[in-house]
Amino acid sequence: MKKYKRYSAGFKEQALVKVYNRSNDQSVQSVANELNIHLTTLKAWMKQKEQDVKPASRKSKRPEDWSSEERFTALQKTYNLIGEDLNAWCRERGVFIHQLEQWKADFCSQGDSVDKREEARVLRTLKEEKHSLERELLRKDKALAEAAALLVLQKKFRALLGGEVE
Repeated sequence: MKKYKRYSAGFKEQALVKVYNRSNDQSVQSVANELNIHLTTLKAWMKQKEQDVKPASRKSKRPEDWSSEERFTALQKTYNLIGEDLNAWCRERGVFIHQLEQWKADFCSQGDSVDKREEARVLRTLKEEKHSLERELLRKDKALAEAAALLVLQKKFRALLGGEVE
């Protein structure tokens, strides 16, 4: 009869941390050999860990469906996290780091969008005023050209009448 070795919860947790933190060139088998445990045992622990995490993730929604308040809270909670702590937090909630960065950029640009809207409104007003001034200038140019033409015609008419009278 086989005797099964019992491992403490702390050892299991440390083994799983080592598996999830391994480098790309290191396999799960090499981690199992290093810890002197069987590969199937380690894989069973990994599977158990995934099952423990999945019920929590079923309750959560897709990151695209998060409200602004939830996104802001997520940014607050992850502000000081780096490295594996940040990766673990993201895995637990089904969020990618690039999504957090995008949310941060969106929140930072919201203040800018108010300024941009104000600038756009001012720019639109200035364009309308410029267009109005250009129309008025064109109207005055036409009136001036007409007045000049009338003066020239009046001068020619007087010259014609003056030449006949004499």
